[in-house]
Amino acid sequence: MQKLNLPEQTFRFKKEEDKTYIFDDFRKKFVVLTPEEWVRQNFLMYLTNELDFPKSLISVEAGLKLYQRIKRTDIVVYDKQGSPVLIVECKAPEIKIDEKVFDQIVRYNMALQVNYLIVTNGLNHYCCQLDYEKNTYNFLKTIPNYKFILT
Repeated sequence: MQKLNLPEQTFRFKKEEDKTYIFDDFRKKFVVLTPEEWVRQNFLMYLTNELDFPKSLISVEAGLKLYQRIKRTDIVVYDKQGSPVLIVECKAPEIKIDEKVFDQIVRYNMALQVNYLIVTNGLNHYCCQLDYEKNTYNFLKTIPNYKFILT
């Protein structure tokens, strides 16, 4: 798999019927290793190992209802009361992060109303803090740790 702009992590892999699988420690199962899944797994480890996000408060590929349709968010982080506080949208490294990708995560946020959005393709990461009172947003230079996003 491609080297990403994230700290290197250790993963469990297996091969079956010409497919490679990676163990998802959050979903507690092996999943097909696609370029997007590689980004998702690395970003999950980055959040927990580097930024102190509690593993127990992270949901992977959670379903949400949007316009009478079920959508799946890549990563949702919750506070200790169970309210969503951050959404992460992961794309394969070859996917350019553009307005279309941001539109997707903003649509998901219509249902969740979090204060932080992150979009990553493993090479480029964009973190946005939303201010609902002022109806504005601010791109952050770095991705904040878990304690910061709770303030």
